[in-house]
Amino acid sequence: MKSGIYGLLKAKFLVSDDALKNWKFIVFLIVLAMMMIANNHRYDAKNYKITELTNKVKELRSEFVDRRSELMKLKMESTVAAKMEERDIFPADVPPTKIIVKHKDSVNSKSFFDKLKLWQ
Repeated sequence: MKSGIYGLLKAKFLVSDDALKNWKFIVFLIVLAMMMIANNHRYDAKNYKITELTNKVKELRSEFVDRRSELMKLKMESTVAAKMEERDIFPADVPPTKIIVKHKDSVNSKSFFDKLKLWQ
């Protein structure tokens, strides 16, 4: 046991006759560790980007709600009437009436060629 620990501390496994397979394994572990570090960095970068985009979406959604409420206020009849009074245009006192036009001949029942004759 003592010679095993002593040999490990002196790194005899790196200079012995079968050291090549030990070096291959060590290089493999180093490459694997580098890949894990790179993967972890990529994960962190994506996580930061997702957080940034989530915050941007929340900000844009709140701006949309603000603009929509502002538009609703501008579309109100009282707001439009107040803006038109500045130009000396006042709302009508009489409500509008619906005009219904009745044809003698029903246009929908005629054929396509009969409708063309009406245009001439």
